[in-house]
Amino acid sequence: MRWWLVWAALGLLGVLILPDVQAGGRHRNHEGERRKGKRRRDGQGVTRTKEGRSKPLKIRLVPGPAIPEKPGGNQGDAGTLTFYTNGPQLQSSYSVIPGKQGQCVYRGLTMFDLAVWSPSPCVTCLCSEGRVVCDEMSCPRMHCPSPVTPAGRCCPVCMEPVPSDPSEPIIPLTQEEIQSILWREEEEHREEEERLRKKDEARKKRRRERKEREERQRKMVEERRREEEEALRLQLKKEEEEWRRQVEEEERRQEDERRIEQERRMEEERRRQEEERRREEEQRMEEERRRQQEEEQQREAKEEVEVWLRGDVFQMPSEEELIPSPDPTPPAVTEELMEEAEDIEVEEEVTLQVEEEEEEERETWIRGGLPAGCDISDVTMTCENANLNRFPPLSIPELKSLSLEGNNISSIPAEAFNGIPNLEWINLKKNKLTSAGINPKAFTGLKMLRRLYLDENLLDVVPPDLPPTLQELKINDNQLRGIDENVFRDLNNLVILELEGNLLSEGNVRPRAFAPLTQLFYLRLGRNYFRTIPQGLPKSLLELHLENNLIEEISETVLNQTTNLNLISLRHNKLDETRIAPMAWFNHRNLESIDLSHNDLYLVPSYLPKSLVHLVLVGNNIERIPGYIFAHMDPGLEYLYMSFNKLDGEGIEPESFFGAYHSMTEMCLDHNQLIHIPLGISEMTNLHFLRLDSNRIRSIPEGSICDLDNHEETNLVALRMDNNYIDPNKVSPAAFSCLRSASSVVLKPQKPM
Repeated sequence: MRWWLVWAALGLLGVLILPDVQAGGRHRNHEGERRKGKRRRDGQGVTRTKEGRSKPLKIRLVPGPAIPEKPGGNQGDAGTLTFYTNGPQLQSSYSVIPGKQGQCVYRGLTMFDLAVWSPSPCVTCLCSEGRVVCDEMSCPRMHCPSPVTPAGRCCPVCMEPVPSDPSEPIIPLTQEEIQSILWREEEEHREEEERLRKKDEARKKRRRERKEREERQRKMVEERRREEEEALRLQLKKEEEEWRRQVEEEERRQEDERRIEQERRMEEERRRQEEERRREEEQRMEEERRRQQEEEQQREAKEEVEVWLRGDVFQMPSEEELIPSPDPTPPAVTEELMEEAEDIEVEEEVTLQVEEEEEEERETWIRGGLPAGCDISDVTMTCENANLNRFPPLSIPELKSLSLEGNNISSIPAEAFNGIPNLEWINLKKNKLTSAGINPKAFTGLKMLRRLYLDENLLDVVPPDLPPTLQELKINDNQLRGIDENVFRDLNNLVILELEGNLLSEGNVRPRAFAPLTQLFYLRLGRNYFRTIPQGLPKSLLELHLENNLIEEISETVLNQTTNLNLISLRHNKLDETRIAPMAWFNHRNLESIDLSHNDLYLVPSYLPKSLVHLVLVGNNIERIPGYIFAHMDPGLEYLYMSFNKLDGEGIEPESFFGAYHSMTEMCLDHNQLIHIPLGISEMTNLHFLRLDSNRIRSIPEGSICDLDNHEETNLVALRMDNNYIDPNKVSPAAFSCLRSASSVVLKPQKPM
């Protein structure tokens, strides 16, 4: 009978517990999904905490000790029911599988964030922020003879009653005790849920604060970036104005030089004509003088014959003496000697005249007088285009600057600068100086010389023994035929060196000729005969100009030492993209400007430097811009000039400008063969200046210039599309909706259809 009561109690217990447990399980599953899976329920009603401990929420039936029965009770072979809440605990193991972009992929299936599923009866998985977290339950070891696994559960339980101790009575649990146990378990469950809820709220609060902090940081970075862009824009504007001012000044200077050159040529032509008239006059006078001399000689010969005929009053001449000799030698010898004497006399007169002129000029300089065209102001003296034939004898110790440009000076003696030892700048452009005419010791006494200009002379070698204080040396447009290793030996302070317009090549420039120039920043070697970039360039070099040479290739090692190079100009050479080594300049971190205009390129070269900002490819045969060719650049290409090439409708790919959408500032694609507006222009958010004129474009679709999804005003301030085949009347007003003003667009004139 008592066994029957035990089993009845078990049945009642199952009826009372199962609905609450199931409801609690559903409630907890719902809460688990809402709180991103931080809390798990296993199939046995176990709540898993953060520390990995399991806490049973359901009552287990396990064997227990016998309880003595009340007096008078039946003490037969009945069992007892014992409820444990701290028995063996479940152990779990976690496995994490990475997901992508807030979603998870598990066994080929894509799960959304916060999704919960059970791939097997004892495993529960959750998708949380791109990660799959699975909770696999480990069943505890049961200490009963025959554990039973109920249907739908993972772990076995002990269900059979335990035989009672005959010495103890069996007291069955009452309904109130069972209900009290259930209430206590439910209260613990609610406390655990409340604790997890507060923990989840704290975690959400921290995440929200972190997002707010990241948003503030992002706004600060964006604001700083806008300020830097504004400062850069102002700087670029200032540099552009400065550049335009310099261009205007250069044009004015060139105009003045052309005017001065024209005046000089006119003056030279006038002097030449006067010289020719003077020579003609001298020749006429010389012929008149010779005629007079011949008449005088004939008269003297006649008088001598008359003396011979007259004789002496004391002695008569013999008959042979009275007969004139037919031999004309004496008169001829006399005439030749007289001519030589006359030539010597003329030379002596010319020499004496030159010496007198030099003495007068020296006395003029010594007395402080200045020839026409000379001027002195403070510590600066200019004698430009003053028709000086020799270096003036100056004695002005305080003089700092001396300009003798545009004269006829052909030599510099050793003592030329003895009276002006403090010179810092000497300008000897456009004279007739030769290497043989410059004394090797001419410049040795100038201990403060900084700048020396020797352009447009007749030098065939660099003058030796130049002062070590020299910082700027210009020998453009001479006849230099080579550079030895020791010519720049002591010029370790030289910053600027210009040797354009000479006869230099890699064959006559020694590999270590530039090695002593450890401070050289600026080197110009244009208009020479180089076929490759010279070797041994200084490490300090910032700008290298090699325009108008015969350069055909750029090797992989020739620029290895010039890691500080910022600008290289290779205009008007014979380069094509196949002759540029892939690693020639790819690793240069400071190279920002490359000019490859007027070469033989058919493609935009690959492996351009990562730091490149300016790229000039004007006047080539370029037919295509490969995709992603600018993608590796940081901060990105800003100026691209590709005018006068052969780009057509298929030459620009959708990915050609990838990587430059937010950096491109100026782009010139004019004078090509484009038939439509290139893709990607509407995505260039920082574009200021765009040229598409002189192509074959026939229409301007909406969205090709302005991004229709972006209603903000763009930075585009100038757009040229004239000389195409566009009908302005068919252009939609929305095509230029993002421009600041209609005057920024140039559409006329157009070519006839």
